[in-house]
Amino acid sequence: MELPTVELRPLTRADLPLLSRWLAEPLVARWWDDDPSPAAVEQRFGPSIEGTDPTAVYLGVHEGEPFGLVQVYAFADEPESLSELSAVCPVPAGALSIDYLVGEPSARRRGLGAAMIAAAVARGFADHPDAEDVLVPVALGNVASWRALERAGAARYAAGDLVPDNPVDPPAHVVHRFTRPT
Repeated sequence: MELPTVELRPLTRADLPLLSRWLAEPLVARWWDDDPSPAAVEQRFGPSIEGTDPTAVYLGVHEGEPFGLVQVYAFADEPESLSELSAVCPVPAGALSIDYLVGEPSARRRGLGAAMIAAAVARGFADHPDAEDVLVPVALGNVASWRALERAGAARYAAGDLVPDNPVDPPAHVVHRFTRPT
């Protein structure tokens, strides 16, 4: 299946009300246990917008309309995440990861999430020339999420228990891996 065309646009403060709405959307809230209030969204994403947090945050845009969010970060910048994931599987030096959501309900089941993931992985490799891998842990129960990773080109790499993003979920996770194209 050919993926639709998706562009990535850096998140700006003007996008924060949209992001608040997406985080409050029931399916997103189910997997992203984040406070959608304007103050909480500013606190969480403001540092990336300002450049004081190294995580790159983008909106996925299709046909001029934003539909989702993706974050790209290096495990080296997130020592707690690195330590936790290292207990489940080898984390290669320089490895990156992504977090993502499709916030617009009308954008789901159209391949846009997989296309946004593929674009974020390509951007991560371009911005981090020493990175050879992108590892993405996902709650085992979030089938749509790990299937989107597979449609974007990831292979299942490992499975194990990690602290879930939403405390109502069991700890079972799968880890998918993208490797830098040669």
